[in-house]
Amino acid sequence: MTYYLIRWAALFWIVSSVPRGFGMVVSEQTDGVCPTLSVEDYRFSDVLDRPLQITGFDLTEKFLLRRGTVTEDLPSFRLGTSPLIKSTKLIFPDGLSSEYSLASIFRVRRTTKKDRWYLWQIFDQSGSSQVSVVVDGDKKAVEFSSQGVLKNSLRYTFKSRDLHALFDRQWHKLGISVQSNSVSIYVDCKLAEKKMTDERDNIDLNGRTLISTRVEDGRPVDIELRQILIYCDPYMAEMENCCELLESQCGAKKTFIGTSPPPVTAQSPLMLSQPTSQSIDRCHCPAEKVQSIPPNKGL
Repeated sequence: MTYYLIRWAALFWIVSSVPRGFGMVVSEQTDGVCPTLSVEDYRFSDVLDRPLQITGFDLTEKFLLRRGTVTEDLPSFRLGTSPLIKSTKLIFPDGLSSEYSLASIFRVRRTTKKDRWYLWQIFDQSGSSQVSVVVDGDKKAVEFSSQGVLKNSLRYTFKSRDLHALFDRQWHKLGISVQSNSVSIYVDCKLAEKKMTDERDNIDLNGRTLISTRVEDGRPVDIELRQILIYCDPYMAEMENCCELLESQCGAKKTFIGTSPPPVTAQSPLMLSQPTSQSIDRCHCPAEKVQSIPPNKGL
């Protein structure tokens, strides 16, 4: 009798442990499940090894529903008056990796260079912010906020002098690397500041996500925007170069990593004005000083 009890107990332990083990595997995979992202090969430095397959989300495409043509790889957009807000499940169907990078290219305008606005924010059903990146023109700072594991608010303010360039009405690239215990800010592909952080909570997909929105009234901020990407890899912000901001002539070859881009949307949303027709350098950029593209007259 004792023999059968021991066998039954052993079998019960094996069966009961399978769901837990399977659940752990699913959880680990879910944290890293991201779609393949089509990006240009010239965006990345040849010095650092990047992954063979790049994954992430093109927020510009998801919110603005517009891609460039063959001669217009990175059009710039003037944002209208319609709120740039969508369901988080539509933006991140399978969730957002706990570690990631954000890369954005924009320039502020004369009337908004002192505004305080969300570059990106996710909030839950109750309206509580889960993660956000705030650009503060008055303080010439960038804020990264997230929700802690105790549902407390974690806020980190970056005030490096390197951030002042973001408000000079020139084109700039702002990169953010979010790791498990740190957040790093890159301006024009150079590390500006790094802060250690507390543990963050997982993102609730039942809320809403917005981009380029003024903190004061929830309206789209009056900036010119080229792109907002989120990579499912915290090291991609460090790997990016700033070829798009260089005026030097580079090779014209372009290589996409990942799936082919979807066709251009037949109708552009009403919130968009016509994109500019500036050409974009496509290159593995040499080590030279980044020069900002001068603003249009009248800005």
